[in-house]
Formats: sequence, C-alpha cells, structure tokens
Amino acid sequence: MTDAASAATAHQAVLPSPKSAPSNVTPPSTGRLIGIDLARGLAVLGMYSAHVGPDVSVGGPVGFLLETARGRSSALFALLAGFSLVIITGRPHPRTGRAGRRAAARIVIRVLVLLVLGYCLTALDTEVDVILSFYALLFLVVLPLYRLRASTLALIAVAGALILPQVLYVIRKSAEEGGWADAFVSLDPLARLTGTDGLVELLFTGEYPVLTWMPFLIAGMAVARLDLTRPGIRTRLAAAGGALALLGYGGSWLALRLAPHALATIAAATDGGSASSAWWSDTVGEPEDSTPLAWLLVAAPHSQTTFSILGNTGIALLVVAVCLTVADRMPRLTRIATPVWAVGMLALTAYVLHIVAIWLLTDVWYVAAIEDETMSGLPVLLGFIAAAMLLATLWTRRFRRGPLESVLNAATRPARHMK
Repeated sequence: MTDAASAATAHQAVLPSPKSAPSNVTPPSTGRLIGIDLARGLAVLGMYSAHVGPDVSVGGPVGFLLETARGRSSALFALLAGFSLVIITGRPHPRTGRAGRRAAARIVIRVLVLLVLGYCLTALDTEVDVILSFYALLFLVVLPLYRLRASTLALIAVAGALILPQVLYVIRKSAEEGGWADAFVSLDPLARLTGTDGLVELLFTGEYPVLTWMPFLIAGMAVARLDLTRPGIRTRLAAAGGALALLGYGGSWLALRLAPHALATIAAATDGGSASSAWWSDTVGEPEDSTPLAWLLVAAPHSQTTFSILGNTGIALLVVAVCLTVADRMPRLTRIATPVWAVGMLALTAYVLHIVAIWLLTDVWYVAAIEDETMSGLPVLLGFIAAAMLLATLWTRRFRRGPLESVLNAATRPARHMK
C-alpha cells in the first residue's frame, strides 16, 4: 500500500514539475512517486471492473477491455506491493541496524492488520475473492529479501516463475488424491478461527496462492531497487515487460498448439471452456475435477502457471513504465489523470470500500446487474469508478493519506520503540 512518509527518499524525476502540478490538489509529499500511484490506481480500478463490471461475454471493445483487466490488475497490484515494501524498508538503500529492525517490525504489524482486515472482508461473503489476506502473508514471506540488489531480486523472481508453478501443481494434485489438505485444515487454528481453509488456502489452494504470487512481489522489489532517474531505464523496463509478455502469452499460444491434444484436454477438463483463448483469457474457466498436466501450458491470468506469471509480470512492468513516463514527461496528461493517481494514493481505502459497497448492494440491484451477461452491468461499474475517483480527489486535497492508510500507519507506530 502507499506510504508517503516512508517514500521521502524517492526520486524526483517521476513527479510532475511544480509548475505543472494540479492547481486544485494539494501536492503530495516531495517523496511521492506519482507514476507508481497512477499505476496503483489503474490496478484498483481494474479490479473494480473484474468485480462489478459486465461479463466479458458482452464482446466488442468493452468486453476486450474488461477481459484485459481480469487477473492482470491483481498481478499489477501485487507487483506494486513489492515496490511499497522496498519503500518502507529503505529506498534506494535498505535500512540496517536499528532502523532496519524497525522497518521490519512495521511490515510485520502491517501483515497482522491486513490479515485481520482481509478475513473481515471475506466474512462478508461477497462474490469477491479478497486478496488482502494473501497479500499480507506475501509481505511476510518476501520480507527477508529486502536487502538484496535489483539484479539478485530479478533472478529470484524469474526462478520463482519457472519453478514454483510446477511445485504448486504437484502439491495441488497430491491434495486432490491424498486428502492431506483436509486433515491439515482440521488442525489449523487459523482455519477454525476464520471459517476458511486457513494456511492451506493462503499458500496453495486459494485464488492468490502465496507460492505462485511471490514472483510478482519480488519483481516489484527489483523495480524499486532501480534508479528510475537513469537515462533509458524506463525504456529498458518497458522492453523487459514486452519481452516477458511475449514469452508468456506467445509461448503459451505456441505450446498449446504444438502439444498433442492439449486444447482438447483442456476443453474437456473445463467442461467446454474456451480452450482456444487459454493462452491469455480467463474465459477458459477452471478444471472442474482433476487438473490435467496440459494445464501447465495455459497462460490465463489466474491459472497459476509459469506462462501466466511471465505474461502478467510483463504487462505489469509495461504499465509501470508507461505510468512513470507519463508522470515525468507529460504534465498535462498527469493533471488529467489526477483522479486516478488519487485512487492510487488511497488504494487500501478504495479497495476495502468497494467490497463493503458490494456487500451493502447485494440484496438491492448489484447481483441482478452483474449476473446479467449484458451491458446492464456497465453503469454499475462506471458508478463505482466515478465514486472512487471523486472521493479520492476530494480527500487528497486535504490529506496526504487515506482513512485506512492513516489507521495502518498509526498501527505501525509501536515499531519505533524497537531496539
């Protein structure tokens, strides 16, 4: 999440110049990375589209945009979480000694708060797969890496993308066949306390399993370690993103057509899902019973495969590179995008409030509008987006942190007493 106070050492090149700063908005602290907030705002609004937008089957340009946001927005959100972790623990140089211990303590406190908040939102029993609990555990798992250099982090992220999906596949298959997951869940205090599958869900079986979402955070940490003021760095970042997207989605497209019977196997496993689009789209669905080995060739955003992680990371890096460039080189467009990066500044608040709003509206008109596979859900989505941008813009005129961001910041203050 965004932390303005901890970003005080961030590079000025990604900020709009003082002459071009929005006149009707209080400028954020000098350390704010407006490009990163812009990318984070796009990620939040993209998740809105997945949660309250029309079904992608509406087709046309709207359907394409909605499908493009599916899964890739949450991947961008996770990558930016890694960026935020590095800001909190020291950027451009990692904190050491007492300062390092205090930064680590702040992360641990955030983990606990986000874990509780995530399960509170899950308890509302909406149709949304809440990411916050997974997000919290991801912070904790990658925390030991915060002192590493960009090149080392990038190598770890690539290795994780290549190896961990296969490990997850084996674990999930063993859970399907051996029943050990149910036995573990029955003994897990977290599962009993939250009414979920607890650690098994967070690590392996959930929508955002920690095992295969770590590479996104680690990639974000690598980006945060870069000197974003260096000439050409954003171009190289965009080139790397494009290469990864091509490798992920293009590699999946090719593999699905070269591997014998792969498309037919996936179509059968998903009960006639759109196997031909499995190289990039969630319309393929999910395996209904047993997951076939051919599934590892899919690159659908939530498929938890090597191809999907590479492709989603590539898109996330492209978005970050573009947003940083806009903030640095296009002051007029940055002013126009003020409501979007304002949402990025209030990312936690905007995310939580939209789930609460879904819960409140479920019995009114939300469900009927969203489940109708027509454009009738579009006004709902536009209403959510407009409300979020308006409230975020008004709030950032007076405050540098959102309501929940302030609560989270206050909760970490005891870390100052760490010896």
